[in-house]
Formats: sequence, structure tokens, C-alpha cells
Amino acid sequence: MDEYIHTIFDYAPVGLLYSEDRIIRHCNTHFATMFGYRVDELANRSLSELYPSAAEFVRTGETGIGKLVSEGGYRDERIMKRRDGELFWCRVRGNSLNPDAPFSQAVWSFTDISQTRPITRLTMRERQVAKLMADGQTSKEIARTLEISPRTVEVHRRRLMEKFGVRNSLELVANLAGIPL
Repeated sequence: MDEYIHTIFDYAPVGLLYSEDRIIRHCNTHFATMFGYRVDELANRSLSELYPSAAEFVRTGETGIGKLVSEGGYRDERIMKRRDGELFWCRVRGNSLNPDAPFSQAVWSFTDISQTRPITRLTMRERQVAKLMADGQTSKEIARTLEISPRTVEVHRRRLMEKFGVRNSLELVANLAGIPL
């Protein structure tokens, strides 16, 4: 049975990862290839190396731990970074094996969704606002989450609309979600 489990993990059509305290302990070939590495190059490395910035790694961890504790799992769509520095959209889902210490042992799946959601150069704050908009948060909720004013959220929303060439928030969210209108 062990042999089958390893085979399923190693040949799954999505990137799979087992981590301990946000350190990669084992990943499959699909995951490593997605990020531009070999499997052996990722063992015992921090997941922070796969994020666009250290701040985004920290912020995602803060958000994720709350969801792991309250719901037992976490999912989002986020921008990640390949070995060569290229940024790409990724769908991430994870489950903790230890509810009392969610990051101590976790299993994650990663799917590259960059074919349906191309990268537009955004600042870290624009990415944060875009993600929260795509999650359905209002400007006031985004402002509270990011600890900025609602007016600042609107400035970022306007810049996002300009960068994506859309006329309103509905078109922007559809564009962010990769849904053609």
C-alpha cells in the first residue's frame, strides 16, 4: 500500500507538498517543475522562497493560520514566484494535520492558473486589494483588513481598473478571476 501512496503523490496531475512549519519536507515532480526546480532542490527549504516578497509570505501566513484553525483548511488564489523570478497565478489549497499547531504539519496542492490569468505588473498593495476584491470584500472591509483608509482602497481600485483596461469593479473582478465578459 505504501508504494501506491508514493506513486499517487509523485505522479498526481497537480503540485503536491508536505510541509512542517512552512518548510518544504517533500514535494512531487509537478510542484517542483511548476516552480522551476528539481524535487531534491526544494527539500528543507522555506516556502518563503516561492513568494514574490517576504512580506507576502508573512501576510499569507497570518491569513492562512486563522482559516486553518477555524475551518481546518485554507484555499486561495495568489501570485507566486518561479526560480527565475517570473511571477504567476497559482490556486492553493491546504489542510493541517494538527489543528492545535496548523503549520506544524500540512499538505498543500498548487495549480498553475497563469494560462487563464496572466500577470499584470502590480504593486504588493495592488495585489492585496485585488485579492480581497476577488474574495468579495467591500472597500470598507478591505480598508479594515489592510489597515488603510477606504479612500486609499479606492485609489488602488482605480489604478487596477486602469491597468486592466476595464470600466467598473465587476469587469475588474471578472478579469482578476480569469472570467471573460
